[in-house]
Amino acid sequence: MRSIDLPPYAPILMESTRAIGYSLEAAIADVVDNSIAASAHNIFINFFPVDEEYVYILDDGCGMDSSEITRAMQYGSKNPNDVRNINDLGRFGLGLKTASLSQCRLLTVVSKRGEEIVCRQWDLDYVNTMESWALKVLDENEINDLPGLHALMQLSSGTLVVWQKLDRMRLGELDFESAMGKKMDDVRAHLSLVYHRYLSNELGNQRIKISLNNLQLLPDDPFMEKKSEIPMDDETMIIGQSRVIVRTYILPHPSKLEKVEIDQLGGKEGIRRHQGFYVYRNKRLLVWGTWFHMMRQAELSKLVRIRVDIPNDLDDLWTLDIKKSTAIPPEIVRKNLKALIERMSEKSKRTWTFRGKKEVDDRVEHVWNRLKTNSGGYLYEINRKHSIIDSFVNRYPETKNYLYAILKQIEGTIPLNALYVDLSVDEKIDNETMNSIKEVNEIMRSVMKVTDPNLRQGVFESMIESEPFVQYEDILREEYERGGFND
Repeated sequence: MRSIDLPPYAPILMESTRAIGYSLEAAIADVVDNSIAASAHNIFINFFPVDEEYVYILDDGCGMDSSEITRAMQYGSKNPNDVRNINDLGRFGLGLKTASLSQCRLLTVVSKRGEEIVCRQWDLDYVNTMESWALKVLDENEINDLPGLHALMQLSSGTLVVWQKLDRMRLGELDFESAMGKKMDDVRAHLSLVYHRYLSNELGNQRIKISLNNLQLLPDDPFMEKKSEIPMDDETMIIGQSRVIVRTYILPHPSKLEKVEIDQLGGKEGIRRHQGFYVYRNKRLLVWGTWFHMMRQAELSKLVRIRVDIPNDLDDLWTLDIKKSTAIPPEIVRKNLKALIERMSEKSKRTWTFRGKKEVDDRVEHVWNRLKTNSGGYLYEINRKHSIIDSFVNRYPETKNYLYAILKQIEGTIPLNALYVDLSVDEKIDNETMNSIKEVNEIMRSVMKVTDPNLRQGVFESMIESEPFVQYEDILREEYERGGFND
């Protein structure tokens, strides 16, 4: 047997790998990963959409020497099966090249470490002419006019990645300058989400700052941790020598959020589309808003978001792709996650059904009763024994039949379709804000005014355990004890 060395033909392979399928935001994120792996604290992204347009990514990381930058520009510079540093966000040794050249035809990388400046360049037109893996080695005199070079020179160490000849980014655009601005808005939103744990001051995490055209990015927390419920302790799965850590969040009901918060959680697609797992590799978000076909997206589970932290030594089990945009949990993890999501979706359902901690308390007297009918459906009826209704009927018994007829009419004309639509698109329902403390006080005063003085204590105790008064129990009880409802 004999073997022959059969290297790929450079022009064809390099042109082919441009079609892997990177979006602009995913391509920039792949370069940012390298900056984080280089221990950068500050990452500067700049784009210029007119004349000789460019995009550059500059970091203040450790930089590279001559041999390191050459290896970084080599296709397949890393073996995906090698053991890597715990903070390494790469895998295949392809990201810098494939991500960058998916957007441009001219990729230049300049790195500084101390006084040493090194530069390498992939020029696809030059590669096609030379018909070989012709990597350009540029000296300092050849890069004087390179965008971002002056900023790099101000750093003690760092790396500058420059994209020029932005042919793929121009493709199909009539007004490239305007289109570039919109694309960069998508980049800003993507990076704010994907690196939110790096951008925030999370304990034990490398803190970084990312700016886009001199505007610093803010973290976009998909879990809204300050307002959400964490219904159970973190779960840890041991796979070989590695740990997968799972934390579950139940988002607040949309009626408890401001519009800007709803937009933050769901954006244009709505909260419903973003339910499910959020998979992080070394705290970098990979995949989000999916149940991995373990359950369907549904209205009653849309408040559930589950954070899954995986280390980089489990990449092969999670079938992580080159773009770091696809990860599939192995069977051993799926079994554990399946049981978890069943429990959590039930908790989310209760958040929708019971809109406050008082409401699940059996002692609370509700305005509405939810009844299951013989047909298997549900019926919502106004509680005829509610304190306000009961007090009115006792005061004016001759109106009982007429009042009940009105309530029956109200029950039969609930705008269910409109309510469903409003809730599905996460519109805030303002009815609950009608029951302010001032309005509740006025209702209480009116009811107590027509109550037999000998029965006042019993009526008050009954009302204080009913909606909406139960929400303000302490305030109303204090008012009652000082005689505030006697006039």
